[in-house]
Amino acid sequence: MRILFVCLGNICRSPMAEAVMRDLIEKRGLSEKITVDSAGTSSWHVGEPPHKGTQAKLTEYGIVTTGMQCRQLTSSDFTEFDYIVGMDTSNVDNIREMLRQPDDTRIFRFLDLTAHQKDVPDPWYTDDFQETYDLCLEGCEALLEKVLEDEKARSR
Repeated sequence: MRILFVCLGNICRSPMAEAVMRDLIEKRGLSEKITVDSAGTSSWHVGEPPHKGTQAKLTEYGIVTTGMQCRQLTSSDFTEFDYIVGMDTSNVDNIREMLRQPDDTRIFRFLDLTAHQKDVPDPWYTDDFQETYDLCLEGCEALLEKVLEDEKARSR
């Protein structure tokens, strides 16, 4: 199973979600079954590492960001990923438009799997990397359960 997290610049939210999910997957011994990546709908930060605030918050929780680089969403992502997860409503709309997939259920908003069902605020503007981390952790836990349930249903 392959999961792609997407935000606007791939510098704050989506790389944080990628790193948090990778950490959860590794801790549960699922690295051979589930892979994760992240991308941005814009090309503003292509080739850059995650934002320093993102790196600092992840390091605080013992999560490694070494080697992570921002990249832009591409049309091939639609065929390569089983789940394409936008961090906010605008991201989801942009993903659907860029990939020309207005109704595909593999594309959805990250926190719609949680009780919050809201956008993940962008710490680029809010400077609240703790809130972003907390929401990413909650969203990743919910998404991981969905992925495992979907995999179980497919294998029946």
